[in-house]
Amino acid sequence: MFSLKGKVALITGSTKGIGKSIAEEMANAGAKVVISSRKADACDAVAAEFTARGQEALAVPCNVGDKAAVQNLVDTVMKKWGRIDCLVCNAASNPHFGPLTTASDEVFDKIMSTNVKSVFWLANMVLPAMGERGEGGSMIIISSIGALRGSQVLGLYGTSKAAEAGLARALAVQWGPKNIRVNTIAPGLVKTDFAKALWSDETRRKSREASTPLRRIGEPKDIGGVAVFLACEAGSFVTGQMIVADGGVTISGS
Repeated sequence: MFSLKGKVALITGSTKGIGKSIAEEMANAGAKVVISSRKADACDAVAAEFTARGQEALAVPCNVGDKAAVQNLVDTVMKKWGRIDCLVCNAASNPHFGPLTTASDEVFDKIMSTNVKSVFWLANMVLPAMGERGEGGSMIIISSIGALRGSQVLGLYGTSKAAEAGLARALAVQWGPKNIRVNTIAPGLVKTDFAKALWSDETRRKSREASTPLRRIGEPKDIGGVAVFLACEAGSFVTGQMIVADGGVTISGS
């Protein structure tokens, strides 16, 4: 039930951190994976790691904030492999750390375009062909526990992640009749470069660990496993949901 053999998985933002872990775990489950991020050299280097292990990987650089680049990404994958069975929208941006009152219109637009509009574009570019094949498929959006909690300094980011969850529910209803499942994963604090400002300070990290029931922050592989579950047969009756993977921090009263 956990095999992805013969499947093609497209993962945005997959040259490091959570995205790379998802690609690794899906490849370990048998999938052909598409490695994508803004920088071509990074994509090529990561894809080479996969092929060195005997796994099939395609490197396609893409800035998900550019609609033409997103279309090129999808077209390149379809030309190479003729199908996309699992779409993982992981690429995200957060250029603002501070209160909403100090965020400019330009920052707002960048966050919403990168984190939300790109998901909308990818869904409309990938899911119709996925549905036409008649074999079903899966779309996974990497959200955040920021979608569930207010924040003094990550308010815009959290708002964009809440919007992703709403988009996932709408897509799940639309594409469910074609056996396409759409879900979000909401990680807590994970040890990635993207969240480095939140865990690199030892005092802050220890405080977070103490308030987390599992007494640790997350590792990228913790999210990779959840993504495999949602992509494979084991998750075949799960759609429109947000799976929170945060070590229990959102349910802790401490």
